[in-house]
Amino acid sequence: MSEQAVGASLPAGGWFARSADDVSGLSARNDGSWDVISKVPEVALGFWIIKIAATTLGETGGDALSMSLNVGYLVSTLIFFGLFLVLVIAQIKAKRFHPFLYWAVIVGTTLAGTTMADFADRSLGFGYPGGSTLLLLLVLISLTAWKLSVGTVSVNNITTPKAEMFYWLTILFSNTLGTALGDWTSEGTGFGGGVFLFLGLIAVIAGLYFFTKINRTLLFWMAFILTRPLGATMGDLLTKPHADGGLNLSRFVSSGVIAVFMVVCILLFPQRAGTHPGQDGRA
Repeated sequence: MSEQAVGASLPAGGWFARSADDVSGLSARNDGSWDVISKVPEVALGFWIIKIAATTLGETGGDALSMSLNVGYLVSTLIFFGLFLVLVIAQIKAKRFHPFLYWAVIVGTTLAGTTMADFADRSLGFGYPGGSTLLLLLVLISLTAWKLSVGTVSVNNITTPKAEMFYWLTILFSNTLGTALGDWTSEGTGFGGGVFLFLGLIAVIAGLYFFTKINRTLLFWMAFILTRPLGATMGDLLTKPHADGGLNLSRFVSSGVIAVFMVVCILLFPQRAGTHPGQDGRA
């Protein structure tokens, strides 16, 4: 197939498009079309259920180490960031999609994101508005560097080590941002109110997906980021004291139950490498 034909068969859309001359990570079919060799899972209902569970686990697990064990935000951040580095290196070096490895890296980003956000907001004194603004800037810087380096921020293009590094860096920053947003929002809405707020926002994005032609990759990242404050408020709702509006459940027990739930979901829901929203306009 010619380069022109390849470009014609791939999604367009500026920042969210695969460039026409980028056929790395593609394998040709017998009919002349192309398959993306992906190491990320197909985005379906199971993906979102597991993602929300992972973000909730990040909140309860991060707080368990930094608060319940009184390790502190800085040391906990160093521990979880080290864990994230080990997992993400294994993920990038892997030759194909491994469901448990992929979701382990996601959990690593949520654990590190929880303590990183708490360290910035509380220990460094940025506060929730300052911390959220700083983390939003980091997300935008990561996306801009990704675009300039790879030519696109499309999540259909996670087929090279460079693209995968930017993918995980953006996820790490977005999960950290989500923690700060969740904590900031819950101050005004309460934990229960925060859960319903972020569920509502995700429902709005789902409506935009089904009833508009807004770029699917853009909607994906919006929903992906919002699952993090949803998980943060759900985690706090489960474990914070009754006086603060929580259910006062053990952080360790909650983390264990959520981890088991994730494993069951990974085993039950189909886990196969697939496309993200944006390819041919579908999820």
